[in-house]
Amino acid sequence: MASALAARMGLNSLLRKQARTFRVRICTMESDMEFSCEIKWKGKDLFDLVCRTLGLRETWFFGLSYSVKDTVAWLKMDKKVLDQEVPKEEPIVFHFLAKFYPENAEEELVQDITQHLFFLQVKKKILEEEIHCPPEASVLLASYAVHAKYGDYDPEVHKPGFLAEEELLPKRVINLYQMTPEMWEERITACYAEHRGRTRDQAEMEYLKIAQDLDMYGVNYFLIKNKKGTDLLLGVDALGLHIYDPNNKLTPKCSFPWNEIRNISYSDKEFTIKPLDKKTNVFKFNSSRLRVNKLILQLCIGNHDLFMRRRRVDSLEVQQMKAQAREERARKQVERQRLQREKQLREEAERARDELERRLVQLQDEAHMANEALLRSEQTADLLAEKAQIAEEEAKLLAQKAAEAEAEMQRIKVTAMRGQEERRLMEQKMLEAEMLALTMAEESERRAKEAEQLKQDLQEARDSERRAKNKLLEITSKAAYVPPSHPADNLPGDLSFSRENLSFDFKDTDMKRLSMEIEKEKVEYMEKSKHLQEQLNELKTEIESLKMKERESPLDIIHNQNTEQGTSKHSNFKKLTLQSTKSRVAFFEEL
Repeated sequence: MASALAARMGLNSLLRKQARTFRVRICTMESDMEFSCEIKWKGKDLFDLVCRTLGLRETWFFGLSYSVKDTVAWLKMDKKVLDQEVPKEEPIVFHFLAKFYPENAEEELVQDITQHLFFLQVKKKILEEEIHCPPEASVLLASYAVHAKYGDYDPEVHKPGFLAEEELLPKRVINLYQMTPEMWEERITACYAEHRGRTRDQAEMEYLKIAQDLDMYGVNYFLIKNKKGTDLLLGVDALGLHIYDPNNKLTPKCSFPWNEIRNISYSDKEFTIKPLDKKTNVFKFNSSRLRVNKLILQLCIGNHDLFMRRRRVDSLEVQQMKAQAREERARKQVERQRLQREKQLREEAERARDELERRLVQLQDEAHMANEALLRSEQTADLLAEKAQIAEEEAKLLAQKAAEAEAEMQRIKVTAMRGQEERRLMEQKMLEAEMLALTMAEESERRAKEAEQLKQDLQEARDSERRAKNKLLEITSKAAYVPPSHPADNLPGDLSFSRENLSFDFKDTDMKRLSMEIEKEKVEYMEKSKHLQEQLNELKTEIESLKMKERESPLDIIHNQNTEQGTSKHSNFKKLTLQSTKSRVAFFEEL
């Protein structure tokens, strides 16, 4: 089988030489790219091609990594690609990753693409728990990641459940608390709503500024042994070398800043560190494999060079990049302010339109009610007029009957002379007729009064009808009134804005003013750091009661102890470096 594999590798090599090219696949944090490379290309040729494709100028942070026998290796810039221990199968897969980390992301990362690539890589490491992150910081970081993806929080758009498919928290944090996904989303959204007004770049930078204070941020760990054969961890990062207990990757036992180290070398599996103080003995340690020593040396040299570079005056290229970045930030700030003003005018115009629509609906309702009142008044007037006419006819009829009764009474008086008996009967009939006539007269009078009352009601109904007509005319005149012009009325109908003729003239005074504003923002950020700590403490207090302590990992327990003792990444590093180099070397050898 070994001979068959060797024959296959030899065949691949032969085919490459014949083809004069080979294919590679570059995997970034966002996408994959494939290139056809020449046989003679060195690592730098391929690396430069990738950087040009990405538009990346801060190349010193990055590298191309690949796997060799379960070990991470980085492509060497000065050697041919095919002369290195790269995979033989095409396309050859490389991962474009950050190899070195900045001490201060806000000051060192200039380009937006650099910042974005760091944000994606650090977020991935936190979610995969390669970087330990406490729960309260995880929630805050998740809120900035959400803001970087979705922009400003809008309750009409970002409704409950919109984060259901997002991976935002490490599984360790989720399992540590008795909280449902809805409860986690509610807390993340509460923090997310407070970030309103930030751009994607600003949200990503806030994420990095919080992440860079985590104990395991930017540290590469390697298993080593000292002279006594004690198992230890070597940590290499932007500040120096750190020695850890294998069970505690958070708190180093001793540290050696880069400015105290004179020389680094290795022979086979033995690694030698020479301190700057020549009176101090060198200290040595052993690693598991030669390949690991090579990787440690690469990381030490690169981090040491960047450490010294940060403490020198920036090169012309970096100064130019920073100047361009400042101008770009100033231009974006002006653009954001302009867009904010346009957005404000749009919102004012929409509010004015909504108010006019509401007023129009109100006037329409009032007009409808006035029309109904007028209709009821007309119906009432018609009804009262009909009743008055009926009452008048009844009064005439009663008057006619009363006249007939009076005539009958006179006739009875004339015939009353015919006899006593007839007279008595006639008197009785006359009395009955008089009573009937009196009753008829009273009824006629009552009907006359009722007719008079109905005439008065009719008059009042007509007065009410007249008032209703006047009210309708008044409402109609209000509806026809055109309000005075509003500044927002001058906006175009579709509220679109052309960018073709947009230009910005940055004068020296403007740049000075913008620079002062940027410096002011830095001061304000320092003042807000206290608010950030209070926010983290508040988040921790909110979820502390739901924590299941039996599920805490060893690193969680160590982090809690450090927090209770007031120990942070930077304070511990400062404390360790206050000791003399000689005492730290002696301490390392005695471990």
